[in-house]
Amino acid sequence: MKQSTGDRLFGIAVYMCVALITLIVLYPLVYVLSASFSDPAAILRGDLWLFPIDPTIESYKSVFQNEDVWIGFRNTFLYTTLGTAFNLLLSIMVAYPLSRKDFYGRNVLTIFLVFTMFFSGGMVPTYLLVRDLGMLNTIWAVIVPGAVSVYNVVIIRTFFQNIPNELRESAELDGCSNIQYLIKILLPLSKPVIAVMVLFYGVSQWNAFFDALIYLTDRNLFPLQLFLREMLIQDQLSEMVQVSDSTLDNHALTVEGLKYAVVVVASLPMLVLYPFLQRFFVKGVMIGSIKG
Repeated sequence: MKQSTGDRLFGIAVYMCVALITLIVLYPLVYVLSASFSDPAAILRGDLWLFPIDPTIESYKSVFQNEDVWIGFRNTFLYTTLGTAFNLLLSIMVAYPLSRKDFYGRNVLTIFLVFTMFFSGGMVPTYLLVRDLGMLNTIWAVIVPGAVSVYNVVIIRTFFQNIPNELRESAELDGCSNIQYLIKILLPLSKPVIAVMVLFYGVSQWNAFFDALIYLTDRNLFPLQLFLREMLIQDQLSEMVQVSDSTLDNHALTVEGLKYAVVVVASLPMLVLYPFLQRFFVKGVMIGSIKG
């Protein structure tokens, strides 16, 4: 089919927009990666634009020799693993009854849950609640406050609703209880949405720092993101001082190199995990956009 001039111009405009957006997205990623392999002095002077300058791996050596980084990795891995499992368990427990047509009041409960997406008690009341529950300076302060995402519950509920109800009726005729049906039949059929939830909750837990910033004061419990935040703050303070080639502060150089290297290292686990779950991710997004 021959395209009209307007169609060709529209296609060119679309490709140009996609190319521009791709460039805007990729440049910061390439810059951070290049900066992690560059001489920190060159970064502070503003010489780096795209490719590494005076390539070196000293920043990565400093990262893996830094005790705080290892503490942060350990804690972040723990919070991500436990948090994702806890989040997924609670979300399934909420979504399953809401997906059952014979569950009385499910629409009212759904409206109540959706209401909490737009209105919350606020930061101060939440802090007081966490304090009164004795969760300050514990791993539960990082995991429990955001244990359930209503958006994710809606996605899981919608997936459950798309599974034929005849399966449950047949299982009940064979003497299967609700728990047995959920564990032995429903969950094995729900592997795509479970994989999506693992990705959603895992990325959220891995990148989370605000709850830790508010509820944790013990450095031995800090996630990696809080240590990275400290590095960024130290870097901003060092930029307030006039720096020249002959007076470059060693501490500022170390922080500058560590900053980009830690960003790269902290991003690697999620970048490695995503390709394996990508096909499930697309399916999960479509489920959430079609029904709710």
